[in-house]
Amino acid sequence: MKIVRPLMLVFLVAFTGVLFAQTTPLPPKPSTPPKPVPAIPQTPIPPSPQPNAQAWVLMDYANGQILASNNMDQRRAPASLTKIMTEYVVAAELRAGKIHMDDKVHISEHAWRAGGASTDGSTSFLKLNSEVPLKDLLYGMIIQSGNDAAIALAEHVAGSEQAFAQMMNAYAQRLGMTGTHFINASGYPAPDHYSTAHDIAILSRALIHNFPDVYKIAKIKAFEWNGITQHNRNTLLWSDPSVDGIKTGSTSEAGFCLAASAERNGMRLIAVTMGGPDMNAATTGDEALLNWGFNFYRTHKLYAAGQVLATPRLWKGDADTLELGIAEDASVTIPRGRYDQLKATLEIPRTLVAPFRKGQKVGTLKVTFDGKPLVTEPLVVLKDAPQGGFFKRLWDAIRLWFHHGTGITSSPAPTVTVSPASSTAAPAVSK
Repeated sequence: MKIVRPLMLVFLVAFTGVLFAQTTPLPPKPSTPPKPVPAIPQTPIPPSPQPNAQAWVLMDYANGQILASNNMDQRRAPASLTKIMTEYVVAAELRAGKIHMDDKVHISEHAWRAGGASTDGSTSFLKLNSEVPLKDLLYGMIIQSGNDAAIALAEHVAGSEQAFAQMMNAYAQRLGMTGTHFINASGYPAPDHYSTAHDIAILSRALIHNFPDVYKIAKIKAFEWNGITQHNRNTLLWSDPSVDGIKTGSTSEAGFCLAASAERNGMRLIAVTMGGPDMNAATTGDEALLNWGFNFYRTHKLYAAGQVLATPRLWKGDADTLELGIAEDASVTIPRGRYDQLKATLEIPRTLVAPFRKGQKVGTLKVTFDGKPLVTEPLVVLKDAPQGGFFKRLWDAIRLWFHHGTGITSSPAPTVTVSPASSTAAPAVSK
């Protein structure tokens, strides 16, 4: 009799837990948004333009998607497209407070000779042993593509152009430019100095995103210094008002190159051509790629950083649910009129047991278009989820035992639906 009573007590507690688990109301399921209706009827997309260049690429700025390309990972001499990285490093040093726009920069003989001996005539007309404000050098390098200005900036930042090139390569590695290696700051032809159209697009995207104030210099059409007017070599600035950068480049080895970016109706694209027969070919090639991209594609912001995408059940926690989202905005670029072919899924472990820290990865957001993956982002915890008290943890342990048998599994969570931050309806989340 003494043994039976404790067993009955345990059975009663367990039965009560099961009953509680079965009768506790579940949180209401989010409502399913209406199926999105394409704003523009679906039309066939013609093949992309074929610029007269050895390598080229068209990239969407918002998400880095490649819309069209040819030999985009082929290593080539980048000529003065190199100066985009010089600009990036200088901008980073300015942001860090290590240099300043009003610094007086000494013009060494090395920098002076580079300006006078340039094969493509790119010079800011700097005088030997003069002192020039850093801001003027930056403007001269970006607008006029002055080799002397680029080298003077490199020496001011790192002490020597060779040391500066090491900084350039470190930043290239950090940005994921796997097909790039720099020897100098100007793009003057040198063995083992190369990049790719894809890498230049990656760099351009990072420059626009990380240093927008410095990037704005690229849209200035002319700059006067020391009584000399220096015109921007990017002629697209005159023919297309949506273009606001980025850089031209040419040498006998590299051919004619152009990295251009434009923004229309909130959508930005980046086009890069390398190895063209003349600058007109590079210009018309970039212009054709940009027009094609804007005419036939559209960028959709699906989910915002920090937006709650799922609130799965949390066991043994102070709260009963765990808020999950993504750390960065998620967007896709797809053919116009085909939004309904997007499909989003949330892969979440079936059982989540506290504690969790803010930013901890829990599951994955995947977005596909026409069956092809476009977005794969980790789902992260949006706020700390500490453990509950002793009795909460004990109670959930009993419920878990009856709810899942012996423990935790990694099968997907039930289907949920989320809504976007923008006015455009988000794709339904499904299994």
